[in-house]
Amino acid sequence: MTEKHQQATQIVSAGRDKKWTKGVINPPVFRASTIVFDTMEDMRYAAKNKTNGEMFYGRRGTPTHFAFQAAIAELEGGFGTALYPSGAAAISATLMSFLKSGDHLLMVDSVYEPTRDLCTKLLAGLGIETTFYDPLIGAGIRKLIKPNTKVLFLESPGSITMEVQDVPTLCDIAHEHGIVAILDNTWASPINSRPFELGVDISIQAATKYIVGHSDVMIGTATASEKYWPQLRENSYLMGQTTSPDDVYLATRGLRTLGVRMAQHEKNALKVANWLLTRPEVDHLRHPAFETCPGHEFFKRDFSASNGLFSFVLKQGDSASVTALLENMSHFKMGFSWGGYESLILSYFGIDGIRSATKWDSSKPLIRLHIGLEDPDDLIADLSAGFDRFNAALAAKVK
Repeated sequence: MTEKHQQATQIVSAGRDKKWTKGVINPPVFRASTIVFDTMEDMRYAAKNKTNGEMFYGRRGTPTHFAFQAAIAELEGGFGTALYPSGAAAISATLMSFLKSGDHLLMVDSVYEPTRDLCTKLLAGLGIETTFYDPLIGAGIRKLIKPNTKVLFLESPGSITMEVQDVPTLCDIAHEHGIVAILDNTWASPINSRPFELGVDISIQAATKYIVGHSDVMIGTATASEKYWPQLRENSYLMGQTTSPDDVYLATRGLRTLGVRMAQHEKNALKVANWLLTRPEVDHLRHPAFETCPGHEFFKRDFSASNGLFSFVLKQGDSASVTALLENMSHFKMGFSWGGYESLILSYFGIDGIRSATKWDSSKPLIRLHIGLEDPDDLIADLSAGFDRFNAALAAKVK
């Protein structure tokens, strides 16, 4: 059986232990706060095994949660998975599980903007220092490590500008100094890279996106190695992190079609991306599967496939012309997030304002696309009409 076939089977089978599914295909939704016990012996047993899949208290989880946690841990290749009400909550709780006042954090400069704000606002107020680093720094990260550096945070590819990091090199250096390596692995999902094989200690998913796949649930996961799982699990519990069993059920159901959806997202996106290469308005693509994307060589080495999310940079344009491009689309919608079945389009101005370790040329507008499950020819026609509006707006400005 090939690796691809093994993974496809794993996606369908992971987390389906009968003690959680109770013999049905999908784990039932267990809604619970208080768990009651018939005897003191039963209560003591539950308390002793509360972190090993025994029902103890609703915030510790139910079989609905346990099944999903087991599935994600297996697919990502980690030891245990904690659940959170959003991807942002997964990031913040994970960081706060391993940082305290006086510690130093190394944060990639291309990170998701709310994560940057978390560092500069909340963590700074707690006495935690952050140094932002170039996503392509590689072995140069050694120069930024301090005696109090406790966490190295990676996001590969990076939000918006899509730089792919040399994850194994960065993780190896982190481990030389006893630093915890944490990766936002949402772009790859649990199936297009093997973070723990690359040296990552904790892998985070905004499961809101590809795992759920239908733009109707907020949920996050953090999967840890055996070494760091107890600390992540207990600190997240102490912070009151929990998720609705109904949301977990929907995430589990979405997970079962992840493989086929990701393959179609990738196929559609590659067709649209190759068409964009023919457009005179496009300066270059920021798609990890293309050579024009910084860190493309690491994508080829560390990823098994791509997905539907990428960006492209225009040769010119202003607010009015880019607005004309984005508005009045038939299939692309403007909205935040990504990973659902629908196609999305957004423009980003002022990227230089959310960079501190690297520079960005904001004179050339960047457009981010999420390519959904529509017919790609319809999406290409939609973008073509958008470029017509874009060019008309530029021409009107010249007049």
